[in-house]
Amino acid sequence: MLNFYSDLSPSAQTAYAQVLDHVMMGLLQRTVADLKGTFAKKTVSGHEYWYFQYRDMDSSVKQIYLGPRSERLDRLIETKDSAPPGRQESLSKQARAAIVLGNAGVVRSQFRVIRRLEEYGFFKAGGVLIGTHAFACYGNMLGIGWYDSNKTHDVDFAYAGRSVSLALPSDVKLDVHDAITSLEMGFLPTAKLDGLIGGSDVIPHQPDFRLDFITTVGRDRSDLVNFPNLNIAMVPLKFMEYSLQDIRQAALLSEQGAILVNVPNPARFALHKLIVAGEREGSFRTKAIKDLQQSAALLTYFAKHQPEELMEAWTDLDSRGKGWRSRFNKGVEMLLREIPEIEQTLIWREKVSSSKPLSIERI
Repeated sequence: MLNFYSDLSPSAQTAYAQVLDHVMMGLLQRTVADLKGTFAKKTVSGHEYWYFQYRDMDSSVKQIYLGPRSERLDRLIETKDSAPPGRQESLSKQARAAIVLGNAGVVRSQFRVIRRLEEYGFFKAGGVLIGTHAFACYGNMLGIGWYDSNKTHDVDFAYAGRSVSLALPSDVKLDVHDAITSLEMGFLPTAKLDGLIGGSDVIPHQPDFRLDFITTVGRDRSDLVNFPNLNIAMVPLKFMEYSLQDIRQAALLSEQGAILVNVPNPARFALHKLIVAGEREGSFRTKAIKDLQQSAALLTYFAKHQPEELMEAWTDLDSRGKGWRSRFNKGVEMLLREIPEIEQTLIWREKVSSSKPLSIERI
């Protein structure tokens, strides 16, 4: 029987929940302390999200994204003025305790980069942490530990701009390039064969440690998409828009502390990985195998514990048309070739068109 994960202990799950409360409260405290305004809810694609709304110096109304509406966030907003003193020191201790108890943490150098982008407002502006670091966050979020966490030196980020209807603001201005440079770690933007610069940053003497910035494919099909409001260029990736809808929040843990980050909906992440795996060829086969393994792990969990989340994610993918379904099916075929045992444990859909009622069966 396949087993990709084990349940974390109740104490580990409680420790993560406490860290998450702490970083969310920190966001509220900074927002309320620095600005005068009000909390407001917005409904996007049937989901409710909290914002902090204030009036800027030019009298225009601005909004800071706080996260999807939840009992936890509702409660924190009600108690926004009760944060204890010494928050950062206390948060670091809580993060270390959560890691000791079994939650996944990020290595120092990678956390340093992600935290600096958080400090500059990347996640408030709509930035999303994707890839293996998001996958690690899912284990903590779901109260499980992955048996194979597939450690990587890459740190992957995504940003949709205005191309996807998100609950996140797309008009915030910040300087991602300046944030990276301020770390003084030696990162330099990569150059493509045609002379275009951007999309990734690499430390020359550590080529395996790279920062990749991904966005959605636009109508012009360009190799790089420039975002002046972020002062950075990103690489467009087909089908990325699917993974950037219904964004969730997670606490990213490290021995050095914890921060609040945006991550894709984990059920969408799992299905998107199957589509992406089918698109990878040649030298990208290693990445395709990692995509399949992460998808299999998440699908196994959701099919058993939260099948309704998986069904909602699939319903949206299925409605996007024949091209999406054919690529998804190609990914499923690759998954079964790579991990044939999964046929006995996963719930899959019948191959029906999106015009028919959705049904699933256990293979």
